Amino acid sequence: MAIVLLSLLALVLLTAGLLALLCWRANATPLAVRLGYSAQDRLLIVNADDTGLCHSANTAAFQGLEQGLMGSCTVMVPAPGFPEVAEYARTHPQADIGIHLTHTAEWKTYRWGPILPADQVPTLVDPEGCFWPEVFGERGVYTHSHPAAVYREAVAQVDKAMAAGIDLTHIDSHMGAMQYALPYALRYIRLALKLDLPLRMPSQEMCAKQGAKWLRPALRALGLVFPDYLFLEDGRRGASAAEHWHAVLRDLKPGVTEIFIHPALATAEMQGITGSWNWRAGEFQTFFDDPETRRIVQEQGLILIGYRPLRDLQRGTYRKPVRR
Repeated sequence: MAIVLLSLLALVLLTAGLLALLCWRANATPLAVRLGYSAQDRLLIVNADDTGLCHSANTAAFQGLEQGLMGSCTVMVPAPGFPEVAEYARTHPQADIGIHLTHTAEWKTYRWGPILPADQVPTLVDPEGCFWPEVFGERGVYTHSHPAAVYREAVAQVDKAMAAGIDLTHIDSHMGAMQYALPYALRYIRLALKLDLPLRMPSQEMCAKQGAKWLRPALRALGLVFPDYLFLEDGRRGASAAEHWHAVLRDLKPGVTEIFIHPALATAEMQGITGSWNWRAGEFQTFFDDPETRRIVQEQGLILIGYRPLRDLQRGTYRKPVRR
């Protein structure tokens, strides 16, 4: 018995040691260096979330990708504007488009439901037949749903996007519905591994606050790629979108940073959907044609990229840029 226990202990220690070695090796080289830049370079991904929401959001994302500073976008497959994004992807095959896995429908009068028939995922729909409007609480998806149903719906959304011809570059989760509770987050990670796609991850600081400082190193050891830092509009640093994001841009650290925005045109359509239309329009202008934003990017020496280089690095097909 003693020999068996010692053997099991040795196996546990060996496994722990191998995991520690894998984590160390996966995290030893900074992501910027793996992408062919220096450890001091500051690479920036500006991602347009909520593409597919409606025509006003789609137009803003398309213009931002083509003429502005946006490097990628993520599409909401169940939302009404998805067919327009699919058509854009077919005519712009190099567009950097990920999937904004959607399990909530938060607006009061502009809503949607799952891709799967409601009777296959009954816990995902509210009495109106739409997704629940919140993540937590009485009307939250966590209160009513099951992680397995959320995963099945996520797979269906991916399948629909790919069948429509979208060459997905990464995944993230609308309102964080697949990230804020471990049973859901494990399926989010499982999907990223299955698809061999980078995924949006909270910063190391945020993970540490949630008691999961091991998470990012462990996922890198599994071969997943994701930016070093993540910024959103929470904790606004100014009265306008421009003031907030200009402050963020002036304060970026070396490495790869993702900031995600929700650009949209200031139309009657957007005003009818959400009270945040003015902020969204401000984000569009900030990263589309604002001379001050471009000046700050140049002044700070920021290198604009999308998620495609991260995907190619993860898949082993990345070609490092030629430095001149």
